[in-house]
Amino acid sequence: MARKPSYLEEHGIKHIDYKDTKLLQRFIGANGRILPRRLTRLDRQQQRLMTLAIKRARHIALLPFVQEAEAF
Repeated sequence: MARKPSYLEEHGIKHIDYKDTKLLQRFIGANGRILPRRLTRLDRQQQRLMTLAIKRARHIALLPFVQEAEAF
């Protein structure tokens, strides 16, 4: 049985750019944490590059380090 393709493979994205916050936010959970590979379906190299891009975007304030807690 073939594995399900990742979001990057489905949309033909070859380069992960730290300035593309719309793409990076798809790989960040509701609490601001980077999603694991089993949820993102990225391969090992893609996950490593995605993590690096998210960390770079956080350091130059394009993405927040944590998300605001929802009020109940």
